Amino acid sequence: MVSQRAIFVDAGFLLAVGGTQIAGTSLRSAFRVNFEKLIQGIMKCTEEHSGLDVLRTYWYDASKDALFTDQHKQIGLLPGVKVRLGRISFNGEQKGVDLKLGLDLVGVARNRAASVAYLVSGDDDLAEAVEEAQDLGMKVVLVGVADSAHRLGVMSVAEHLALRVDSIITLPAELIDECFTRIVQDAPRPALAFPAHTGHPLPRPVPKPTASAAKPGPPTRPLHHALQRPHPAGVQAGAHLVYSSGGTDSTVVPEDSPMDVAQEVGESVAASWYGSVTQGELNELLADRPILPVEIDRVLLKDCAQRIGEYKTDLQAVRKALRLAFWEKLDALI
Repeated sequence: MVSQRAIFVDAGFLLAVGGTQIAGTSLRSAFRVNFEKLIQGIMKCTEEHSGLDVLRTYWYDASKDALFTDQHKQIGLLPGVKVRLGRISFNGEQKGVDLKLGLDLVGVARNRAASVAYLVSGDDDLAEAVEEAQDLGMKVVLVGVADSAHRLGVMSVAEHLALRVDSIITLPAELIDECFTRIVQDAPRPALAFPAHTGHPLPRPVPKPTASAAKPGPPTRPLHHALQRPHPAGVQAGAHLVYSSGGTDSTVVPEDSPMDVAQEVGESVAASWYGSVTQGELNELLADRPILPVEIDRVLLKDCAQRIGEYKTDLQAVRKALRLAFWEKLDALI
């Protein structure tokens, strides 16, 4: 087996963790990334750990119909970087990304092209591929973002995956700070005006829904207030759960309960989204109220799962609280 290293980066994981740390949300429109500096930082970190030459860096992401965007082309043109794309489904979920990463990891090990693999991911679906690569003689090192408060020492990594890798290292905190920039504004950007010669009026903002317009029937309550935020017994959870894990902690910490986390996440995503869109996009969202676009709903669930785990995020009461908090915060902003 060739004594060199290969780097496998799950971009969805890395951008979500970095964005959450810097902008408070995984919503990609809420932050800007210096990809060249980020990838160079990952390469430097893994070189200092192993001292080996690099085969290449594999960058896994998803796009509509698995087509290269301008951003993916920019990343793919970096020296030693290969971009591999999955698809984004109709409901906003990534398809085929984990499969491509797992197959490439095992393929590199089987072809004996590298002796050490550095895996930047937290997805427990990769655990089997990790063990297969290890059976073929490759060492697999997990690369994460440090979280001293977490029992694993890294953010948003499934315990099922962490238990199967050979070791875990962390990226320097300053690398995330330098490569991620929060770009949220105080208010939506104005919608594009029509050319003056057309005679068309400028687009007008959609007003904040009134009680009578929001819901037929009693005129004193907006539609989203119909979703009350219950606090069922048994929903309380311990702090610092690993997402994708169904386990619970024996210590109940009220201030970090699922309902409180849902409130915080909903408000954070609403503020980030509001400050990163145009007035026209805001109008479209309000026109479809109370239905949320799948991309916003997916970010709400993903950000919440990073805090309390997928199992508790799937509770109906928690999901309702997330969406309610989003609308309430948006109402306060507009």
